[in-house]
Amino acid sequence: MRSQWVKSRKNDTIRTQLHYAKKGIITEEMQYVANIEHLSAEVVRKEVEKGRLILPANINHTNLEPMGIGIAVRTKINSNIGSSALASSIEEEVQKTLISIKYGADTIMDLSTGGDLDSIRKAVIQNSSVPIGTVPIYQILHDIKNDINALTIDKMLEVMEKQAQQGVSYFTIHCGFLLEHMPLLAKRKMGIVSRGGSLMAAWMLHYHKQNPFYEAFDDILEICQKHDVSLSLGDSLRPGCLADSSDQAQLSELGILGELTLRAWEKDVQVMVEGPGHVPLNEIERNVELQKELCHEAPFYVLGPLVTDIAAGYDHIASAMGAALAAWKGVAMLCYVTPKEHLGLPNAKDVREGIIAYKIAAHAADIARGRINARIRDDAMSHARYNFDWNKQFELALDPERAREYHDESLPQEVFKDAKFCSMCGPKFCSYKISQDIIEGAQQEKEKELA
Repeated sequence: MRSQWVKSRKNDTIRTQLHYAKKGIITEEMQYVANIEHLSAEVVRKEVEKGRLILPANINHTNLEPMGIGIAVRTKINSNIGSSALASSIEEEVQKTLISIKYGADTIMDLSTGGDLDSIRKAVIQNSSVPIGTVPIYQILHDIKNDINALTIDKMLEVMEKQAQQGVSYFTIHCGFLLEHMPLLAKRKMGIVSRGGSLMAAWMLHYHKQNPFYEAFDDILEICQKHDVSLSLGDSLRPGCLADSSDQAQLSELGILGELTLRAWEKDVQVMVEGPGHVPLNEIERNVELQKELCHEAPFYVLGPLVTDIAAGYDHIASAMGAALAAWKGVAMLCYVTPKEHLGLPNAKDVREGIIAYKIAAHAADIARGRINARIRDDAMSHARYNFDWNKQFELALDPERAREYHDESLPQEVFKDAKFCSMCGPKFCSYKISQDIIEGAQQEKEKELA
């Protein structure tokens, strides 16, 4: 389907969704997003034109199902996958891709740093109906044999052009961290926790030159415009602990990202802005408001944020708490955190746990925002629970397999079919059954009186 849409526009000079929106044109991708979000196509077009909504849809990813990231649509979640230098397998990354899609990831970031990166990325894109994002510096470093000082602008652009041709729909680039920000790091407890940010810091310190991604920003925009690759402006100086939250380093970089957002829009390149990180609950709303102000309401995409530093092994829970609040206050997309955060490379099981935690956070935020039809599923679940419709309950659950598994492990199948109770209360203490009996008895009494 999408291949036909892209083919019909092949002779257009610029083929980004932002370019068409500015011209007043509703593309098939915009119409598709409008349909699934229960919005008018004109609302979608206007939001894209304003830069408040992006449709990451590289023209080379033809099996993509269009989706939107922005305040006007439902909250999205991203799943991070990727190999490492210690563990790399195309098959495992494809499995993570399929699990991510199965459990509801709206986008996937391939953060591979080990193995055959081009082949891994190709396989991931081929098996994905959702947009794929990357952090190009990971492959750049891989290709220059892990010697960051060998990085050149030509190599940067070569890698980004190759990934764009493969079908990557958005790049995270660490372009807002400038040489003049380096002294601010001395005030921090944990310095730089971003991999991309630390690599830029090493390069800038070695050469005492400006960030090459900042210097080559116009060239990067040309690549993005050519293939309709969206930019995810990375937060190199995001706080890695509560002590560093909302500090001068973080906010100084955010201001530069706002300037770069305007430059990207001038070239018809779609933009979202990345955010923290580790943030106490009481600072999350302020962070969201600052991003809106400094970055001109470009969609905000946050990692977590984690609201405590001591939940190792349970960081998917600690971060989902912050994610729900952030999304309620205006964040457009949440990057999931798995139980392995800070501890190791996530496997397929960890991916599932992270996605479900974040689907809960995103859905809770959509209900709080009053999103169109956000609570329909919840109300249907309430009806199914009250009427002991177990199969419907499993069907409506965010993770149907887990819901059925937990139910069935304590209630035999032969009992389950018609059970008017669960193993928590049993048949004598089930509040639903007691309520139904009370209501039924009251109705019978009323009928007798009328008779």
